[in-house]
Amino acid sequence: MGGGHIDCYLDCPSPYSYLTLLYLLKHRALLLSHDVTVEFHPIFLGGVNVGSGNKPPWTLPAKAAYGKFDLERTKKYHGNISIEAPSFFPPLTILPQRALSYIKATYPPSIFEDTFLLFFQKLWTPPNQVDISKPELLQKVLKDAGWFSEKEAAEIMAAAKEQKWKDVLSEQTKKVVEMGGFGAPWMWVRNAEGKEEPFFGSDRFHFMWEYLGLPWKDIELLPKESTKSKL
Repeated sequence: MGGGHIDCYLDCPSPYSYLTLLYLLKHRALLLSHDVTVEFHPIFLGGVNVGSGNKPPWTLPAKAAYGKFDLERTKKYHGNISIEAPSFFPPLTILPQRALSYIKATYPPSIFEDTFLLFFQKLWTPPNQVDISKPELLQKVLKDAGWFSEKEAAEIMAAAKEQKWKDVLSEQTKKVVEMGGFGAPWMWVRNAEGKEEPFFGSDRFHFMWEYLGLPWKDIELLPKESTKSKL
């Protein structure tokens, strides 16, 4: 059994969105071999929080304290990826997310996905993090990416200020709230039977694989090795 589709909704100030993007891109070829496709969508996490009544974890002392442990464990699980909150955290990412909305509609998927990854890297990878919420810094990141000309970078920045792309990002954000979303990463998954369900977070992939009817291995606690087995 197999087949299905994953719509994945992400925003740059979420490190778990970054890890989810990396994880799904890494497994895309394997998912395609099971006839499962993946599509990524920019959203504005601040709008999702307001629309759902949720609060960012760093605004709640208990969640903020626990989050330090959880992020370190998650980074280790994903291969010790270098992630660190920037000094300007939390950034207001509405401008880069509008830019991504325009890029997604205008350029090939590979360019859009590479740019999404680049934005995450610029925010989360020390020591040279960049506040891409600032227009001049965002435009420089686009120009320096290597796949946009100076003219294209300027066009992207101009589009990010247009009402059309403000509305596109707003509609995507509203859509997540209407789905019952309350944070990022938010996944909406359709299985081979045409049924659809939501999944939240960067540690629910095994539930998604089960829902999609894909073969997977559970986490298994192993017995302690005996002295003889080491000889």
